[in-house]
Amino acid sequence: MLKTEHADLLITGLWLLPTARQQDAIAGGGVAVAGNRIIAIGEAGDLAARYPNAERIHEEHGLIMPGLVNTHTHAPMACFRGLADDLPLMTWLQDHIFPAEAMLTPEIVYHSTLLSLAEMIKSGTTSFCDMYLFAKEVARATEESGMRAWIGEVLYDFPSPNYGELENGFAYVGEMFAHYQRHPLITITADPHAVYTCSPRLLQRLGVLAHDHNCPYVIHLSENAAEVATCRERYGCTPVQHLEKQELLDEQTLAVHCVMVNEQEIETLATRGVKVAHCPESNMKLASGIAPAVQMLKAGITLGLGKDGSASSNDVDMFGEMNTAAKIHKVVHMDPTAMNAETTLHAATLGGAACLQAAAEIGTLAVGKKADIIVLDLNQPHLTPLYNIPSHLVYAARGADVIHSIINGRLVMRNRQLLTLDEEAIMARMGEIGRHIMSTRNR
Repeated sequence: MLKTEHADLLITGLWLLPTARQQDAIAGGGVAVAGNRIIAIGEAGDLAARYPNAERIHEEHGLIMPGLVNTHTHAPMACFRGLADDLPLMTWLQDHIFPAEAMLTPEIVYHSTLLSLAEMIKSGTTSFCDMYLFAKEVARATEESGMRAWIGEVLYDFPSPNYGELENGFAYVGEMFAHYQRHPLITITADPHAVYTCSPRLLQRLGVLAHDHNCPYVIHLSENAAEVATCRERYGCTPVQHLEKQELLDEQTLAVHCVMVNEQEIETLATRGVKVAHCPESNMKLASGIAPAVQMLKAGITLGLGKDGSASSNDVDMFGEMNTAAKIHKVVHMDPTAMNAETTLHAATLGGAACLQAAAEIGTLAVGKKADIIVLDLNQPHLTPLYNIPSHLVYAARGADVIHSIINGRLVMRNRQLLTLDEEAIMARMGEIGRHIMSTRNR
């Protein structure tokens, strides 16, 4: 008699792509899950025989793959989507976003985060790294959604709409570290906003905090020419050099953007083990420039992809970000091989996981790893015929092709229906919040 084993969930389909490489694809493959971990991968028939009592999700045209990892978000900024488009970064930030943020409340941040979470789940993201205001509300919404997240309260030298004076901010962050220190899905980070909004002392204090809690140190870095010029005026060096002088570049540093970095700075980032969150769509929309991602990869830098906030990139669909990332570097280098599909898909999965110090747990589908899995429906005109899966995912797939999502072994979306969030109620509440924000701005 065949000996059967226990699994809680069995996901099978037309294809299993456990990594970003086409050569690892398994036709008619599947994944078995027990609790929050993957316990087996292989051919669907073999898995069904081994785990006959598991709940079964089978998609005849389904592609099973790792959930996408968004390494940079401002999730609550969904409430500002489209509010101040077509403006330069500093004008957009100082004349529109900072004033709009002054009217934020914990309730607005909570509901706006729910909207982003719904959008992320429905477009295939299972993990994200967020830095923003009222971070306790971001974490509260995230906990309800069942998503995996790295969350930090942004600190800067001027008073915050959330905590007011800076010392209150450190107390606020300390409370978050204490509350979430053993949480299975939420990790708290140390988040200086940028070198132009944080004094050297603040940057250093947060560096100590990051090391004390062994968490990522997340900072916007060298995003555009104006930031670099400001840093040179104040400190006589570039933002990368500024952090290097303060010994704040190391394996825990997640540097966001890195658009304006030269060859020597790329070498410094690589030597120090700094990770980079590449956000090409936001950088393009704000005309900040195009980060030298290809050169960074060649130097050995760990690269992830980020969507930034919906106020600057207008959506949180990581499939769109992959498409842009792959294409823009081909044009920059005038080389169609500069950023291929597998490299791009890796950045959106295992590369992103590595940016967040989580490559051992997520980013690929492997026995022993956390069960963060999405399933796409390949039975679509724009996905037919199929020759190469990574190519399809980067150049043809859309977030709307995702039909199921499992995070930490839990089904959070099935057949495009969210199971942890009330999408209709979220949309209705955000409509009210949008009208409130617009009426307040027009006074």
